[in-house]
Amino acid sequence: MKQLASLFVPVFLFGCAQAVITEPPVPFENTYTAENTYQKEVKHFPHIEIASLDTPDGVHVERDLTYVQYGRRALQLDLHRPEAGRHRPAVVLVHGGGWRSGYRENLTPLANALAERGFVVANISYRLAPEARFPAAIHDVKAAIRWLRAHADAYGVNPNQIAVGGTSAGGQIASLTGITAGDPYFDLNQKNSSISSDVQAILNIDGLSDFTSEEARYYEDDPSKNPSSAGSWFGGRYSEQTGLWHKGSPIYYVHGDMPPILFLNSAQERFGVGRDEMIAKMKPLGVEYHVRRFDDTPHTFWLFDPWLQPTADEIAAFLQRLWSGSGSASE
Repeated sequence: MKQLASLFVPVFLFGCAQAVITEPPVPFENTYTAENTYQKEVKHFPHIEIASLDTPDGVHVERDLTYVQYGRRALQLDLHRPEAGRHRPAVVLVHGGGWRSGYRENLTPLANALAERGFVVANISYRLAPEARFPAAIHDVKAAIRWLRAHADAYGVNPNQIAVGGTSAGGQIASLTGITAGDPYFDLNQKNSSISSDVQAILNIDGLSDFTSEEARYYEDDPSKNPSSAGSWFGGRYSEQTGLWHKGSPIYYVHGDMPPILFLNSAQERFGVGRDEMIAKMKPLGVEYHVRRFDDTPHTFWLFDPWLQPTADEIAAFLQRLWSGSGSASE
């Protein structure tokens, strides 16, 4: 399928946007929702409830803000922030869905919970695999970070305290976004903008760190799936697009100046593939990190109570500890 959106020239928005098309030019099936996931998981976890979408007291939400345009195609975000206070730390959230599905609304409860804890949260949509393959999603997330930093004064954001985080595929995307600062392959507008897309922390919630390991390929390169989710994103199986599967793996970009990283994992070990090996590279470099595993949980634990609030607590504690100057590496 021809990737129409990837042909558009990006326009990075720092003022008011005109009316634009927000739907992708290539129609595709998108069924990954909290409701559908609940129907699958409640059989194994009968005590779960879908986390509420209601906006809590003290939180203000501005929806459908366009942060980048590709021709007439607009990508948008919802901004969740405390009603009081300024110069607050911020988080850019990236939803999951196997790189080819999902909606930002799936992370609305988490965005609200973080706003309750004092963070400004940009909950973004980005181009999925049926519309634009790897590395387009990374370009989009970096554009969202740049947009948020450009609007820091307007929305009370501390431009020196911005984290990028995501869930499942979004966790992998967030890791790759945060760890590749300064790499023009992943940032189309780096040379044309004086505003940085760098972040000061990474939040990887049950996202892969290595596509190339034997264990990852067992799941992500399953020959019975044609294409697999990862294969759809990279445009081919591992044997066909080996270089891109390598480029998409955060483990290969570890360096001493990378942002500190929080790994939040479910009890489903396959989604933490590459984490320990990545940490083994980070330790000698003195990169700060923290690992928390929620026992007896489904992969998509962040969508449900009773895990939503503990997830927000872990994120808030990590960022507050980091930005108060008392961060440290821990398991």
